[in-house]
This record gives sequence, structure tokens and C-alpha cells, in this order.
Amino acid sequence: MDRYAALTLFLRVVEDGSFAAAAQHAGISRAQASKLIRALEDDLGVRLIQRTTRKLSLTEAGSQYHARVAEAMASLQEAAAEAAQRQVDPRGRLRVSAPTSFATRHLSDALAEFLRQHPRIELELVLSDQRADLVKDGFDMAIRIGHLADSSLVARRIAPARLLAAAAPTYLRTHGTPTHPQQLESHSGMVYTLTAHPGQWTFTRGSETVTVHMRGPLRADNGDVLTGAAARGLGITVQPTFIIGDAVRRGELQRILPDWTLEDAAIYAVFPAGRAVPAKTRALIDFLAARFGDEPYWDRDLFEARAPKAARSRAIKSKA
Repeated sequence: MDRYAALTLFLRVVEDGSFAAAAQHAGISRAQASKLIRALEDDLGVRLIQRTTRKLSLTEAGSQYHARVAEAMASLQEAAAEAAQRQVDPRGRLRVSAPTSFATRHLSDALAEFLRQHPRIELELVLSDQRADLVKDGFDMAIRIGHLADSSLVARRIAPARLLAAAAPTYLRTHGTPTHPQQLESHSGMVYTLTAHPGQWTFTRGSETVTVHMRGPLRADNGDVLTGAAARGLGITVQPTFIIGDAVRRGELQRILPDWTLEDAAIYAVFPAGRAVPAKTRALIDFLAARFGDEPYWDRDLFEARAPKAARSRAIKSKA
């Protein structure tokens, strides 16, 4: 059995949902395709694909295997693409999907600089807080924020997405400043709806973890809307620092529970697995990772107040 051919065919069968379509793409007969996948299953000693007269579906083992194979094949193809295209000037149309708030706040300047550096790239940016289907909708890549679970995509982390809880000083003077997360449930929460559990906030301090379930007068699928409402005294919100940071620095919002941390996510560049990464896509991903990095500019001055200066110095020395 040609293992590389079998793995490539396996990925194609999953992507196409059909042995016939995958076989046609590979230039072999359907019977040959079925035989090759069967040989792969026999070699592994496990069934990967459940076959019925109407459709194909992955078994649990097949789903896990597909995720690992897709990632490995993408790495191999990316390495081959890098070797073949290292001297190629990135060019062509690059279609990118990105969330609205992050793009309007942080991508405008970044992409202007990127296009100055790469004048042969024509970039189309589509803004939406809904997650696009990259293959179906014709995107080369997307910017995504949070925790990724889509095994058909390859992701590269380009920056952290740290979270802060904050409210307007006027709201806190009227309703009091919470000193423990459990007190939050008696407050109004500005709830972001595009999460797995809207209104569920989890705080950690040392070994203590507290989860609260917030309700309030406003729910929205856009962090800027919720941040603006909180700044006008409507309640408490939890937002990533790339949205809320400026309002905190200006004093429009005041950070609460500074000794507690919220579960951080990350900002990723994602692209379809199982194919070579074009030079234009790789160029943009490298550029954004270098521009933002592990300590992005939007986190400036937001976390330094968590400990006295002397304590911070000791902490830095202890890590050295």
C-alpha cells in the first residue's frame, strides 16, 4: 500500500463525502479508491469510514485520525510550498474573513502597511462576526478569535485575546464595586451572544475558580456595542482587551476584580487543511504574527496595576 496515496485519498473522501468524487479527482476507479481505503483501515486495525447506501460518515476513530492526518499533511504541503516558493514574490487576489470589531480597530493600519510591502497582492476583506465556511465561501484565510474546534482547518496563533471585566465609574458608584465574582449575579451584565455559553463568566484566582451566570438589559453579538453601553452606565461587561482597552485607559470604564483572571483565548489565522499554503497567504500570516505578537500594543498599561512595582520586579527575577 502506498501510504501517502492512501492518506491523500482518505482526506479527499472526507472532503468530498464520496468515494466516486474522490476517485475521479485522484484519477482512479471507485473500486480502486475503496480498496485503498480498506487497506488503510486494515493496516490500522480500525474502521475509519462508516459506509451506507446513502452517505459516508466518519467513525469516532476516523474523526480523530482525520484531524491528525489533515494537520500533518498540511505541514508537509506547507514545507513543500515554502521550498518551492521561497523566492516567489507574493501576488494575486487574497480573500480574508475577519470579525468586525477586531478588523475595524486593528486591521486597517496593519493591512495598509502589508499592502505597501506587497504591492502585487490584491486583498479583499469581508467583515462578519459569524464564522464563514472557508472552502464553500471561497476564502483563502480567516481571522478567528476564541477556542478553535474545527478540525478541517489549520490555525496559527498570532496574538493573545485577554479578557477584562469592567463597568463605568458612575455605575459602580450607584451599585457598588464587586469584590468577589459571586457578587456579580446581583449586577446587570452586558452579554455577548456569540459564545458557546452566553453570559457565563469564569474567574480564577490561585486555586479558586468561580463561574457566574449573568443577565441584564442588553445582549448583543458585537463587543463594541456592549462596551459602549457599559461606558454609559448600563452594567458590567467582559470584553477582550483589543476592544475594551482604550475605554479603560480613558477612564470611561473601570476594571473590576483585578486580582481575578478570566479564561483567555487567542487570535488565530486559519486556513483550509490538506493543501499547500500560497505565498500570499503565508506572507499575511507572518506579517500579522510579527506585528501583534505575544504582547500586543492593545494590552499596554492594562495589567501593570495588578501588583506593586517591587512585587513585579521580584516576579520577573524569579522567572529568570
